Amino acid sequence: MAVDFDRDRMEAVLDAHERWWRGELDRPLVKVVLEKDLPRVRALCQANCHEVDRPAEAVVDAIDGELSRCTFLGDAFPMVDFATFGPGVLAALCGARLDNATGGVWFFPDKERPIEEISIRYDPENPWARRIKDLYRAGLAKWEGKVLLGLPDLGGVLDVVATFRGSENLLLDLYDAPEEVLRLAQEAQEAWYAAFDDFCAVLSPQRGTTHWSGLASREPSYIPQCDFCYMIGNPMFREFVLPTLRRDVERLAHSIYHLDGVGELRHLDDVLALEALEAVQWVPGDGQPGAGHWIDVYRRIAAAGKGMWIVGGPKDYLEALEVLHGTPYFACSLPESERDFAQTILNAR
Repeated sequence: MAVDFDRDRMEAVLDAHERWWRGELDRPLVKVVLEKDLPRVRALCQANCHEVDRPAEAVVDAIDGELSRCTFLGDAFPMVDFATFGPGVLAALCGARLDNATGGVWFFPDKERPIEEISIRYDPENPWARRIKDLYRAGLAKWEGKVLLGLPDLGGVLDVVATFRGSENLLLDLYDAPEEVLRLAQEAQEAWYAAFDDFCAVLSPQRGTTHWSGLASREPSYIPQCDFCYMIGNPMFREFVLPTLRRDVERLAHSIYHLDGVGELRHLDDVLALEALEAVQWVPGDGQPGAGHWIDVYRRIAAAGKGMWIVGGPKDYLEALEVLHGTPYFACSLPESERDFAQTILNAR
């Protein structure tokens, strides 16, 4: 079997996503994917992304089999999520070690160095960069635009710096060596743009781009973030993080900020003040209540004129929608047996 999706449908879906980014869609953007209840072996995931000896074409054929078991409803479309190479993979593209021995991907520097000796540069011939681009080329040849290949999860600028320096060391560096932190932040951001542009160039035959958010756009878009900022206060956020975010949102055609965890809520007003930012994804974190508990956060986002991504299950989305009456983004996967419930979600738009 082959993935059941055509170019005309992709054009319609891309149009809806593009209008959502621009604030012109008069309804929520809702992606629902139904999956057949069959044994599943992931063709590409964090546990096997290191198997670079597998031909890229064979991996793409296996992914095609996975996608063929799915039905894409609403604003959903078939995509390949390259977050399978791990969150913050820019570190590996700049020479850090990718370790997935636990089944999940983590990154480590080749060795510990004083901050003055660390340099961050993107290498387009890095083995991981070559592997991702080989998979892109195989996917482009296989699907001819009927499936979108996602950009990898490059990570936040200071998150990448923290990989090379270590989070505890970097926290001390903010006090002891702020000039060096700013230097590395600049290097990491330049490396981020170099990697982003390199991957986008390979993906240029696609009708649009996507990433781990599942949002699509006709022009290159992304999810700026800084998980490291959970551990710092507002003054340091404004000095070390906010300038990089401002450059990101002004450079990208579309952007949605990944606000991850209650510790980052202190930075929300600064994030919302970024004029070029279009949307915010609020993630409460493990052990926290669902979307209905955070209506005030969503209202702050809406009051700033930004779009929002409702994170959680269908019931969280429906609960939030009753109160917000806005045009948020929501995505979920359900078993094929839940088709009737899926239609309920779509009708709630």
